[in-house]
Amino acid sequence: MLPLQIFEVRYLDLIKRCHQQQLPFGIAWIKQGSEVQVPGEVPALHSLGCLAHIREMEQVQPNFFRIVCQGGLRFELHDVQAGPFGVWQGSVSYLAQDEEVEVPSALQSFADRLGKVIAKAQQQGVIDRLPIFPPYQLDQCGWVANRYAEAMPLSPAIKLQLLGELDPLKRLEAVTQFSE
Repeated sequence: MLPLQIFEVRYLDLIKRCHQQQLPFGIAWIKQGSEVQVPGEVPALHSLGCLAHIREMEQVQPNFFRIVCQGGLRFELHDVQAGPFGVWQGSVSYLAQDEEVEVPSALQSFADRLGKVIAKAQQQGVIDRLPIFPPYQLDQCGWVANRYAEAMPLSPAIKLQLLGELDPLKRLEAVTQFSE
């Protein structure tokens, strides 16, 4: 889950269009530069990113949206350039979706802990406040690893490393190392 506040003119039209047409948009970390557009500054983007699907959108003011996004396919970014109105564009190569790899017994406690959080939120009627979207795939290494990586206070460099790890079991093993 990724909550965003959209207020820059360059993104308002993009987000409005994506929401109306139910299309995702791409998100990549900024390697160098600022999130907010600065005249004369050209940010450098990391080559890895993911699609963001808008799950919720609230128009707070005419030029201010709050959105909640769900991550989608991971991609490698190529040929990045400033498009109309300063929205960065590029071509992408999608990374393979995670293979279905069951959580091994040695790491089951991490999946169980996540399952308990989900069950408690369901019992208390607050599941919609949980930053985890169904379907819940507590038996899958990739899904469990990704939920932990989203929630843990990891540096962007480590999150980027996890995003690029193609082996779901290795990703889960790496996440468990950071939780100790």
